[in-house]
Amino acid sequence: MLRELSIENLAVIERGNARFCGSFNVFTGETGAGKSVLIGGINAILGQRVSRDVVRSGAQKAVITALFDELPKCAVEKLKELGFEECDEIVLSREIFADGKSSAHINGRTATAAMLKELGSLLIDIHGQHDNRLLMSNESQLEILDRHAGITDKINAYHELFGDFSKTSRELKKLIEDNEMREFKIERLKSVISELEPLELVKGGGELLEQQLEKARNSAKIMNALQKAYSALSAEEGAAAIEMLRDSMNYLDSVSDIEPKAAALSSRLLAIISEANDISAEIYTSCDSYSDNNEAELSDRMSLLKTAMRKYNRTADELADYLDECKNELENLENSSMRIEELDEKKHLLAKQVKSSAAEISELRKAAAEKFSEEIKCELTFLDMPDVRIVFAVNPDKISKSGMDAVELMISANAGEELKPMNKIASGGELSRIMLAIKCVLAKSDDMPTLIFDEIDTGISGRAAQKVGIKLKELSRSRQVMCVTHLAQIAAKAETHLALEKTVENERTYTKISELDRNGRVNEIARIIDGSGKNEASLKAAEEMLCES
Repeated sequence: MLRELSIENLAVIERGNARFCGSFNVFTGETGAGKSVLIGGINAILGQRVSRDVVRSGAQKAVITALFDELPKCAVEKLKELGFEECDEIVLSREIFADGKSSAHINGRTATAAMLKELGSLLIDIHGQHDNRLLMSNESQLEILDRHAGITDKINAYHELFGDFSKTSRELKKLIEDNEMREFKIERLKSVISELEPLELVKGGGELLEQQLEKARNSAKIMNALQKAYSALSAEEGAAAIEMLRDSMNYLDSVSDIEPKAAALSSRLLAIISEANDISAEIYTSCDSYSDNNEAELSDRMSLLKTAMRKYNRTADELADYLDECKNELENLENSSMRIEELDEKKHLLAKQVKSSAAEISELRKAAAEKFSEEIKCELTFLDMPDVRIVFAVNPDKISKSGMDAVELMISANAGEELKPMNKIASGGELSRIMLAIKCVLAKSDDMPTLIFDEIDTGISGRAAQKVGIKLKELSRSRQVMCVTHLAQIAAKAETHLALEKTVENERTYTKISELDRNGRVNEIARIIDGSGKNEASLKAAEEMLCES
């Protein structure tokens, strides 16, 4: 659960620290005091997208740090999965810079916002001010029902199966469509292949052909140079380099017995003569390769290559790749009939599996829906909605990614009224209580350690507000609960009461976060009641509320 939160330079909060108890915590303060900024800071820690606009004016960066302990098993496993050491506490931090950049850390090590999001989703569930409206969405109603039914693993497996079915269907459809133009495409591909294949296209082939053509165009010049080089080295008549070297070596050998240096020099000349003989032989062999001039053939090949390059608007190397692509496509088209049969068989098999899995999920949803509806009704009865009827209607629908059901949350808020879709009749106060009831029911089956309610009290007052406070306190017996509230009935139920107060100094706005003692709580609850906190009746009422809680 969340034990400590530190904030620096986040909007109106220049510096603030908060410590939380493990049960029921509330935040109160005047409108605009910074309660939403506090929730925004927690959202940043959870890896949510943040804007540079949240950085306090004049500051280089905003820094938010949070300490969590009593980690659920799933969070410890996620920590290890992300490459961090197993531990009993986690420190998450986020820095948001004025230039729009941000950084994240887990236990002091660099992390990503995505890592914070993965880990944070297992530590805190935030119910924001606008989340009540999620209940208006049939898709959200379906997700809530599935969560209560405990079929997340089955849903994930179904999604994978349905994805495979969709992919197979798309591939099959494309092949069938392609097959309608199959003969035309085959002829076109054969034409391209017959045109490009004689060019003997390979990567780097164009450059090699240019080099060969350049040599062919200069073959007479090269041949003449080679022949003269050969003659200079080893001509049968006249002075030849090798013969002259051999004569020099013989002269040295004749005096080597009386001049030691002559023997060493003779040995070096022998090595030179051997190398010269090898060079001469290689020159002689090279002359043979220029005996036949294939310039015309090479020129024709280069002309054909350049024509193809212009026609297909590709380089020589790109033509080589294009030829391979055409051959592969031709092979696929020629084998398409067999592939169509294979995919059609696979599609029918997957369709049966998808239908079977969707039917199983549908039955589990129907079974869960009745029980879920009853549990929510019990919670709502306590929350001052005794005549409410609420039903998760699971109706057959076409098979899709979510299964074969259309789920709609139906409600009758008053005795004698028919059930109608909730998104057509529920008021703001009813939505708040319904969402709280759902959260309470879901909390019985999950291990989320911390629940945060940002103004769950929207649209309620009086006895209903008192009941909401009692329910939140009851919920906090099994997990940590935090609540931003404007209602005295709820604030009075808290174990830890944090107040946010806004002041203006030297034309700058500052928000201070304070943990209230008993007297501070009396004054703050009185302020919530009458707006000033100075009325004797309000102070007395606040004292009584705290005593009763």
